[in-house]
Amino acid sequence: MALATDDSHQATSALVDLTPIPSDLTTLYWVISEASLPDVDNGYFIHSPATVAEHFREYGPAPIDGEWIALVFASDGGGHLFAIGDSGQIWKSATASWFNDFDVAAASLQEFLEQLGGRIINQL
Repeated sequence: MALATDDSHQATSALVDLTPIPSDLTTLYWVISEASLPDVDNGYFIHSPATVAEHFREYGPAPIDGEWIALVFASDGGGHLFAIGDSGQIWKSATASWFNDFDVAAASLQEFLEQLGGRIINQL
């Protein structure tokens, strides 16, 4: 895990300028800039705000019905993507594709992080 720095704060501000993002994700990025957990299940990776902005510019928002905008902010070692919608829900891609179906993975970013914490504890 990498703690937030001045550079990641600037990248977060640039991401906010690029597109509206849920406040929970902004708050997360003010504390950590990214996380790499390759040994948890098949791996979990929270992308840096700069990476999220780069992917948004390249691919646009994740195509999730009912969400005005959904930002891909994380992935797992199998290539599945995690997106946070403007509703605050966390979505997981059904396949290792940016443009396929997404299913609800957690009701909120907090719940997603708690689930991830549970996976870490289960592996200890």
